[in-house]
Amino acid sequence: MHDPYVRVRGAREHNLRAVDVDIPRDALVVFTGVSGSGKSSLAFGTVYAEAQRRYFESVAPYARRLIHQVGAPKVDEISGLPPAVALEQRRSSPTSRSSVGTVTTLSNSLRMLFSRAGTYPAGAGRLDSDAFSPNTAAGACPQCHGLGRVHRVTEDSLVPDPSRSIRDGAVAAWPGAWQGKNLRDILDTLGYDIDRPWRELPQADREWILFTDEQPVVTVHPVRDAERIQRPYQGTYMSARRYVLHTFADSKSAALRARAERHLVSGPCPVCDGRRLRPEALAVTFAGRDIAALAAQPLAELARTLRPARDGEGVAAALAQDLLARIEVLSELGLGYLSVDRPTPTLSAGELQRLRLATQLRSGLFGVVYVLDEPSAGLHPADSAALLTVLDRLKAAGNSLFVVEHHMDVVRRADWIVDVGPGAGEHGGQVLHSGPVDGLAGVVESATRRFLFPDGAATPARTHREPSGVLRLRGVTRHNLRDLDVDVPLGVFTAVTGVSGSGKSTLVGEALAETVAAHLEGRQPEVEAEGLAAVDRLVRVDQKPIGRTPRSNLATYTGLFDAVRKVFAATDEARARGYGVGRFSFNVVAGRCEVCQGEGFVAVELLFLPGTYAPCTACRGARYNPGTLEVTYRGATIADVLDMTVDAAAAFLADVPAALRGLRTLQEVGLGYLRLGQPATELSGGEAQRIKLATELQRTHRGHTLYVLDEPTTGLHPADTEVLLRQLHGLVGAGNTVVVVEHDMAVVAGADHVVDLGPGGGAEGGAVVAAGTPEEVARSRASVTAPYLADALRA
Repeated sequence: MHDPYVRVRGAREHNLRAVDVDIPRDALVVFTGVSGSGKSSLAFGTVYAEAQRRYFESVAPYARRLIHQVGAPKVDEISGLPPAVALEQRRSSPTSRSSVGTVTTLSNSLRMLFSRAGTYPAGAGRLDSDAFSPNTAAGACPQCHGLGRVHRVTEDSLVPDPSRSIRDGAVAAWPGAWQGKNLRDILDTLGYDIDRPWRELPQADREWILFTDEQPVVTVHPVRDAERIQRPYQGTYMSARRYVLHTFADSKSAALRARAERHLVSGPCPVCDGRRLRPEALAVTFAGRDIAALAAQPLAELARTLRPARDGEGVAAALAQDLLARIEVLSELGLGYLSVDRPTPTLSAGELQRLRLATQLRSGLFGVVYVLDEPSAGLHPADSAALLTVLDRLKAAGNSLFVVEHHMDVVRRADWIVDVGPGAGEHGGQVLHSGPVDGLAGVVESATRRFLFPDGAATPARTHREPSGVLRLRGVTRHNLRDLDVDVPLGVFTAVTGVSGSGKSTLVGEALAETVAAHLEGRQPEVEAEGLAAVDRLVRVDQKPIGRTPRSNLATYTGLFDAVRKVFAATDEARARGYGVGRFSFNVVAGRCEVCQGEGFVAVELLFLPGTYAPCTACRGARYNPGTLEVTYRGATIADVLDMTVDAAAAFLADVPAALRGLRTLQEVGLGYLRLGQPATELSGGEAQRIKLATELQRTHRGHTLYVLDEPTTGLHPADTEVLLRQLHGLVGAGNTVVVVEHDMAVVAGADHVVDLGPGGGAEGGAVVAAGTPEEVARSRASVTAPYLADALRA
């Protein structure tokens, strides 16, 4: 008989404890549990990984060698498993060359339309579709290389204060310390007056100093200091323009590149006028417009332009029909305001997730398991309705949906729930319930139960804090924000809300944070602002990874590892052997195991089978060489300490203040279950964000700090959200300001002040619809957020 279940037996991936579970097919199945409980390990690390492995088994061995394969999951057996497609939250940073068109493949069809059905100038030869892409050598404008913008320098950008002399630092673009002094000494030797105010120097001298391509070599006789003898040396001059452009293009230091970028002026490419393509491609038109003009139209408007062509015949009709069908799905998901050329880095997480969903919906696959990673992440409650409609359509088409989810409204719509827990890390890894949603009501140990089935008890009314001041932004114009005036109260907790694409991240992450950063760095802010003097420090906390390799881990990122290594270096055995602090780093040649280079494992290449990792035979996974491991502290080696959880390490290092402060802070943000040596690549976005917050919390601060967080509850179970909010409200209680972009109405209801943007997304957004206390915003008739916030306030 046909078995309607995917049956998993003996799953042991990450923290799963030999899990046995039966999951129905042709259903919406939601995996729940606190962050780190093991739900992603079950859905992605086990079920999806095994489906992918089986698919690759059917591919020819030679082809398999060319495909990056995930390793086989640790599981005894999985039966009834169909082919699977994963839609994960990609945490990588997309480049400016990635756009809405490249993610959805709309760009490919649009380029083909111009290549095969475009109107060419008289006598022009037909161009291949690659000639219409700014990401290929055939299509990219040679001046800006297809980016549409060029970086240049001006006298104003290089010399912000012309009242200063060169000796006094007039050329702010030059480096500090010895290298800057060297350039000033060379100019002095060349006969330029470095003590006159910059504005009084002859124009010809100013032009040469800043922009010359000459690199004269002169003998510099430095002024002698009383303490040391300085000998003459040969110095090579480099103009300020040459230094800035060279540093920005070639420096491997992110800090130096960022400093150089501050002195660059970015503008549209003068050759292609920002349209990114060669002249011959821009000369081809369709419906009277070139491809850059069509790609810049909102999708809803682009559809109107293409409809007449669909009703015709031939190639143009076929390609227009394909484009319209793709645009229709995107519009259904509320993304009609986006344009094909909109860069991916400017999209919110919710917009990007829905773009990928739309692509899958268009594919028309049948009998597939879709494994989704928090599809509601970054979505306003109003947008979640469109998401649920898409999920229902995928299920109705004969597919199975396995969804890792924290949003309780999505969980309530599920046919089946798999709740993993009860805790995180070593305290989780068990399936507490697998069955219909109502069945979870009787599972006492489930952390999800009380949020899915609230007891109805009235929440005590919280008194809102009074602001200590106000930060006023005036005339903010960026992306879809147009001449916006916003007041951000200081000394309180502010939530910025609005539908996806309404301009929240632009307002908070760019306009607000960048204005404050410019003020603190002594630069002129681009946005007119009042009240900046009240802010002494800016902290931005996002969900980007804390590292991209296994060498970066919890201990190294937070600075805990420095304290631990000092403890070992201070032992009698280490002193007797002459071991310093560096000896106890797995990144240093002296202390690490040279067989695995301090990785703890070695990669085993199996050609057409998935590559695998095996513990290093020399150090058995410890990462260090035998000499380093002979030094112990209270009977434990440095490798043993790295293998401890934060909770265990807090007890073990209770009398080491430098380590204990950081460990306690990690416990306070709910990360006691993580191991100190846990690689950054194994951490979720929510865990990475809380690690960053803990790193900030353990520092001793003076003055008023502005904390800016972009959707801090994304990827967090409601129980973890409570822990995080206690910390954030604690920061406000200490006299600081917290501003969050947020979609979780429970968080918004607990804020002191709310700024609601909208009313819609894209061109229909970018305005302040309502502002005030949560109760005031909930009463607004113009706000899309209001009814959802009112429900949260009543809960």
